[in-house]
Amino acid sequence: MTDVRELIRREPAPAEHAAIRELWKQHSIAEDARDLPGLIATLTEDCVYELVQTGHRWEGHHGAARFYMELLGAFPDIHFELTDIVIGPQGVCEEADVSGTHAAEWLGVPPSGERLSWKVVIFFPWDAHRRLFRGERVYTAGLPLTELR
Repeated sequence: MTDVRELIRREPAPAEHAAIRELWKQHSIAEDARDLPGLIATLTEDCVYELVQTGHRWEGHHGAARFYMELLGAFPDIHFELTDIVIGPQGVCEEADVSGTHAAEWLGVPPSGERLSWKVVIFFPWDAHRRLFRGERVYTAGLPLTELR
């Protein structure tokens, strides 16, 4: 785990900022297009996806692919409406309004068939050496799947 003091000391450099921004755009475009190989290409091989409130984790490229296949299977019409974003030498932090129809089981919760809406804050930690994201830490608010643990 990276020492937070090292993260704070990272100086913002225009070229690195541009690289982080472009990679985030590639990641987002691939996600919207349901282009799993394109999305995975933006991640380190040892990436970690984590739903912080529930403790669910998916590790490595295989885990990230499984996370997206499960999420997109459960919410095939999922839509992220970006509401805020911060890009710095530590990575990207975005806030979005999310909506989608709960059409299949997700994280052990049976499908409701309802259109759900919630907020997310997602942190994409940047690996400055490999110039890729180390995964995503996802925080949710208002996700009406109270069965999630």
